[in-house]
Amino acid sequence: MDLKHYGPEDAKDIRALLLDIHDDAYAEEHDEFHSRERFAQFVDAWSAKQTWACVIGFDKGDPVGYVYGAAFSPGGWWRGVQDPEWLTPETRVFAVSELMVDPRWRKTGAARALHNALVGTQNADYATLFVDTAHPRVIALYERWGYDKLSESKPFDDAPLYAVMAKQLSEPS
Repeated sequence: MDLKHYGPEDAKDIRALLLDIHDDAYAEEHDEFHSRERFAQFVDAWSAKQTWACVIGFDKGDPVGYVYGAAFSPGGWWRGVQDPEWLTPETRVFAVSELMVDPRWRKTGAARALHNALVGTQNADYATLFVDTAHPRVIALYERWGYDKLSESKPFDDAPLYAVMAKQLSEPS
């Protein structure tokens, strides 16, 4: 798999590709929260951040999946979550917002390769992400990758309940 890195300056060029992969990943979901239109709002909001970073995997030119995120900023998506003791103003945290893999590439190691390619390039002490609690096997997968479940959050009224997870990447400076 070829891994390509992108920043906020590339967002408009890869936006349609991100939305297309999302559509494939959520083809079985028929609720408004997982719609293309709703997801486009998230893509636009995240990719507008100066610290936004994205990695897309390709196999022979065909997209396999992607992962993106940005530097964590308190509040917002952590609504209702008590901050862990390690989260101080000095702690550098990278928030993984989306990790999607084409269904044909699931269980091949592609997700972990994409994750590691993105998180491994961040100057962060911790990585954090949300996982839909209706998917306990995905939560278990992230636990095998070194993430711990901190709490649960429902950041929007129509959102699923998410497990809030974090992984230490380095000793805080």
